[in-house]
Amino acid sequence: MSCVPVLRVRAVNTAPENRDGQYVVYWMTAARRTTWNFALDRAVEQAVALGKPLVVFEPLRVAYPWASDRLHRFVIEGMRNNAARLASTAVTYYPYVESTAGAGHGLLEALAERAALVVTDEFPCFFLPRMVAAAGRRLNVRLEAVDSCGILPLRATDTTYATAYAFRRVLQKILPEYLGERPSPEPFRAIELAPPVKLPDELLARWPRADLDRLLGYRGLAALPIDHEVQAAAFSGGPCAAEAALTNFIERKLSDYNEARNEPDVDGASGLSPYLHFGHVSSHEILDRLVRREKWSPDKVSAKAAGKRAGWWGMSEPAEAFLDQFITWRELGYNYCSQRDDYDQYDSLPDWARATLAKHAGDPRPIVYSRDELSAAATHDPLWNAAQRQLIRDGKLHNYLRMLWGKKILEWSTTPQEAMATMIALNDRFAIDGRDPNSYSGIGWVLGRYDRAWGPERPIFGTIRYMSSDNTARKLSVKKYLERYGA
Repeated sequence: MSCVPVLRVRAVNTAPENRDGQYVVYWMTAARRTTWNFALDRAVEQAVALGKPLVVFEPLRVAYPWASDRLHRFVIEGMRNNAARLASTAVTYYPYVESTAGAGHGLLEALAERAALVVTDEFPCFFLPRMVAAAGRRLNVRLEAVDSCGILPLRATDTTYATAYAFRRVLQKILPEYLGERPSPEPFRAIELAPPVKLPDELLARWPRADLDRLLGYRGLAALPIDHEVQAAAFSGGPCAAEAALTNFIERKLSDYNEARNEPDVDGASGLSPYLHFGHVSSHEILDRLVRREKWSPDKVSAKAAGKRAGWWGMSEPAEAFLDQFITWRELGYNYCSQRDDYDQYDSLPDWARATLAKHAGDPRPIVYSRDELSAAATHDPLWNAAQRQLIRDGKLHNYLRMLWGKKILEWSTTPQEAMATMIALNDRFAIDGRDPNSYSGIGWVLGRYDRAWGPERPIFGTIRYMSSDNTARKLSVKKYLERYGA
């Protein structure tokens, strides 16, 4: 059984444990998986120490922002995986899906009334921090939030970083001390949990267990008050699909990652971002698979923390290119969101970026599109329209075209503030990996975050880095992409 590092455990409230409680609750909200999960490890650890049964409670609201068939189905597919995997353990698994807004109000408190303590997931953005904080105020028993977000604990640093280079230098200095800390790949192996507990009939009568097969069946989501215009993606959610995507990447795509990841005509990206967002796969599991593929050990790490993108890990070129995206850039976003509450606000952009955008705020916009026109991919630009159609149809956006997508929204909006709000709204509504630290750092990058001033100074952009569809089409292979996502 894994011993969870103290730095990853945060007391949300000051209430004590209830040693007379009937069970320990793991309130699964962000790390929606049954392996490689520090929060689950902590709940198992506490249940064993207290001699109590373990209840894994995985709920899904209908009133969260942007709730849709796409997001609901992706999460519920994961819930079905979790139910199957926990069926052979002593855990009491309790999936709950709200039927109407507010139907689940009071459920966590009712579970906690009989609990010794409650453990949940740490997640630094969207509505989750507010939800966990509010729960801490309501519960009369100890609530702990456990950080399974990345390889570097969120609280390993106490500041934000202006560039990826600055963050990378810090990572290269301090990450080695955390590489040996990892959650358990098999959290129920060689432990003895107390026998499963039966939840009270009156609780289940008011808040029945979700019928996951029915919800995933034909029109199973139709009665729920969610956005049915945003349809389910063509690829499945859940830890099983995540494991398949990880295997496919490691065994078939990694060797070409350097050259292929930016080519729209080639499916060269890892495809792991949606699964990371919903916690269906762990960053530690991904690193473990990469380490085994590379036959790597920590002694290969360079002693020099120079902040360079390649060479520090001592792995192959494709592996290091992936690690820079997967650890440096991904965890840079988590760092920012964990340190600042205004991560999605225009005023959080760097001073130089806001200054140059303000200087050009009055520049004529040759073309302005409304949010509805942008949402419908109804612009004059075929490549931009194709990128937006990919977002609408597939729930994801090509890595390189995501940058162009944002730059053109800036160019076509009446103000940069409106551009930022539009980017967030479209991404959060359609992208399976939206509402995430990576989303907000990527959108912030479009407007200057983690970047520097670029010349020449241009209308609308000022010294914000400029991109155009024509240059992108000349630089990359887009013919097949345009055919696939054409009108």
